[in-house]
This record gives sequence, structure tokens and C-alpha cells, in this order.
Amino acid sequence: MTGSTPDDDWREDCAPRRTLDLFATKWTSMVLHTLEARHGGRARTGVLQRSLPGISKKMLTQTLREMEATGLLTRHVSGTVPPAVAYDLTPLGRRFVEAVELLYDWGRRNADALDQLGRRRTGRRDRPDAAGDGVDAGARALDPAGETVPAGE
Repeated sequence: MTGSTPDDDWREDCAPRRTLDLFATKWTSMVLHTLEARHGGRARTGVLQRSLPGISKKMLTQTLREMEATGLLTRHVSGTVPPAVAYDLTPLGRRFVEAVELLYDWGRRNADALDQLGRRRTGRRDRPDAAGDGVDAGARALDPAGETVPAGE
């Protein structure tokens, strides 16, 4: 480990920013969490896909390749016909899972507050105007009674 200066945390290539880049994709933390929590750090591609509702085969493959390239996973191909592909957490991946699990625990502890923020739009089919009143869902607030209303009312 090298010494750092106070300004290092604001550099474009600083360690904290590179760490956050690992969270930049939607599925990376879910794959890490699922591999560790449900599969003990190793799983075949099909097993992982069945464990992650909502992920397409293409997106899982892309995510796994990116995670392999960043050193979080290793890919193992068996000599069977058809070949079986499995992924293992690397030592770096196992250490990164610790941070992921801290975020998951925080989310569980703060679920009520997160629920107050409303449902997060996650797909193209989600409408910005979910209430049908011409107000974008992101421009809503809670009134004193806890009802969702357009912000500013």
C-alpha cells in the first residue's frame, strides 16, 4: 500500500472512485451477493441465472465477463460435453463481497425509509407519470398525512 495525500481522494483514478466503478452496473452487486449468500462463492451460469430474477442471459454473460476482467471472478470450463461453465469468487471478490453485504444490511435496516421514497423505476416500461396526473414520479413528495403528492403542493 502506498502513502496517500488528502488530495488523492479527489483524483479521477483514486481507489474510492475505482471501487465505486465496480458498483456502476446494475447487476454486479447482485451477482456477488448471490454467489456468496446462495452458492458459497461458486456457481454455474444457469444456476446463477435462475437465482437472479429479471436478468437476461445476455446481461448475465456481459456482467460475468466484466467481473472476470476486473478480477472479481474466475471462470472455469469443464471438459464435459456440453462444457459446463462455473464462476468462482476470487480472493479480491470475496473481500469485495464484504462491502456489498454491508450495503445490503444497511438496505434491510432502512427498508422503511426507502419505502417512503417510493418505488424505483427500473425498466423502460415504467412510466415517469405513474399516477397519470402529468407529474413525473421523481417530482413527488409526501404530505403530512404520508400521502404522495406533486412536490410543491
